[in-house]
Amino acid sequence: MSRRNRPAGPQTVVITGASAGIGRATARLFAARGANVALVARGRTGLDAAAAEVEERGGRALVLPTDVADADQVEAAAQAAEDAFGPIDVWVNDAFSTVFAPFTEVGAEEYRRATEVTYLGFVNGTRAALRRMLPRDAGAVVQVGSALGFRSVPLQSVYCGAKHAINGFTSSLRTELLHQGSHVAVTVVQMPAVNTPQFDWVLSRLPKTPRPVAPVYQPEVAARAVLYAAAHPRRKQYYVGASTVATILANRLAPALLDRYLARTGYDSQQTDERADAGRPENLWQPADGPDGTDHGAHGVFDDSSHPHSPQAALARHPVLVAAASAAAGAAVTAVLGPARRNRRGR
Repeated sequence: MSRRNRPAGPQTVVITGASAGIGRATARLFAARGANVALVARGRTGLDAAAAEVEERGGRALVLPTDVADADQVEAAAQAAEDAFGPIDVWVNDAFSTVFAPFTEVGAEEYRRATEVTYLGFVNGTRAALRRMLPRDAGAVVQVGSALGFRSVPLQSVYCGAKHAINGFTSSLRTELLHQGSHVAVTVVQMPAVNTPQFDWVLSRLPKTPRPVAPVYQPEVAARAVLYAAAHPRRKQYYVGASTVATILANRLAPALLDRYLARTGYDSQQTDERADAGRPENLWQPADGPDGTDHGAHGVFDDSSHPHSPQAALARHPVLVAAASAAAGAAVTAVLGPARRNRRGR
């Protein structure tokens, strides 16, 4: 962090979506640095397991069962964190929920619920954080974003819409903070496909089991990027994974062509070959790791095909080398879209 934003003692960090996936992996890394970590999510089973991991790694944990779609609950969690640990230094927004299905197969209430969690959950968390950071003129908010906040894909209209909204909301907020001359910082970490448990518990109406689109990265790759962004929050955003950079560049260079490419490949690439289990858990309305649920940890079931490191993310921590990463991503875009362009010309 900047010298002004760096706390004298252990950091106090609030992480939403901390019971699993990226949030869980991020909590572990902050704990290893001795931070006080307030863990926010709905599922008590996952939160208790995350708290045990924080304590084992040298941090202090506070379990705060919270529905981030409820602004009053988020405000109460923020106050509880400060009552226990003191001023909040870093707030990480990561909680989300979604539905895997064509838009016409998503009910109105389902759409509303997923949007309230995934978009308004970030708004509620940011509001609670700023209510405490702005009077002190210090602190950082890290939004866990997605490449799908720039380039939408089929079957995920709820998630893509919310992630686009988060980018727009955060950009507006950033300009307001700049206008005010505030030392509070807000940044976004744009993520690739990550091997998290969401694919085991997401509400899905697909005929086969949902899966992340390759290349897939382990949650620790994402968590390291969040940790770095929290320490260097003045940059507008960070891209994690060459696939994120390539996706964003492709959308800028050939959006219509990418539409056709995704229309042709986007259904199959988001499903495994296995038929969907009718009895699989669904966490849209109730947490899959509730009192009678199971702790799902940070990883999903795609360990064998997930990358533990991202050279691009490492390069992105050094601004001088970002150009090299962009050039590599541009080559990847050409490799993917080049044949499609040639086929189009040949028609």
